Amino acid sequence: MAYGGANDFPAGNAFFDEPTNTFSYVVQDPGSKACAILDSVLDFDYAAGRTDVRSADEIIAYVRENGLDVEWILETHVHADHLSAAPYLHERLGGKTGIGANITIVQDVFGKAFNAGTEFARDGSQFDALFKEGDTFTIGGLEGRVLHTPGHTPACLTYVIGDAAFVGDTLFMPDFGTARCDFPGGDARALYQSIQKVLALPSDTRLFMCHDYKAPQRDVYQHETTVAEQRAANIHVYDGVSEEEFVRMRTERDATLAMPKLIIPSVQVNMRGGDMPPAEDNGQVYLKVPINKL
Repeated sequence: MAYGGANDFPAGNAFFDEPTNTFSYVVQDPGSKACAILDSVLDFDYAAGRTDVRSADEIIAYVRENGLDVEWILETHVHADHLSAAPYLHERLGGKTGIGANITIVQDVFGKAFNAGTEFARDGSQFDALFKEGDTFTIGGLEGRVLHTPGHTPACLTYVIGDAAFVGDTLFMPDFGTARCDFPGGDARALYQSIQKVLALPSDTRLFMCHDYKAPQRDVYQHETTVAEQRAANIHVYDGVSEEEFVRMRTERDATLAMPKLIIPSVQVNMRGGDMPPAEDNGQVYLKVPINKL
């Protein structure tokens, strides 16, 4: 699913993983071959405990077929619904890895939840760059800037690149609403404030979703909207919805939601930048299941 064009900034392509409802993106500087990869997916069969790289290989094939130069492999946050393929992509395509500076908070919370031990660094050193509010970066001649948009997690970022913003799990398509805030470190009030920051961008800013679950009246998956569309029609946070109304709605709704089916493997891997936990003394890698913890 291509987006952008000769006169748009940025250009690139979207890749959809239906098992996790995740959109990954290759974002290209239209004036060069430089690009960034956002929110990649490592396929994981939970029942079998097996990984696969078919989704990442699709991105690799696109990058190589178009002669692109990967400068960044970016995460909008520590995902709870899919495993990141960042290390695999980094090994094959190069590029620096980046995430929000508050990854250290997430690492501390979940390092304790999974009893990760002293070998697990909680300083964000698994990434090449830890971004804060207002930081900038470049993709060739294209400048990106960072909005810190916590609420879903403490480390959530929105990457504003040219006339586009990649919002992670902060917002969904207008007919589906907003992200849940009931994971450890989540905060509905912070999410409302973060969304207002995103919706203060120019009205024609293109917003690219990390997930889509198809609202009941919709037959197709969608991944792109605009600030204007969100302000007019987002079912949870359209213009006129107060912070108190949103917090009440979000808190009540979150109390009815089941945990994502891949949260236990996803968080253990993604808090490590996409790497698996170290192998144990028999040479085998294991993931833990904390009982009655989450």
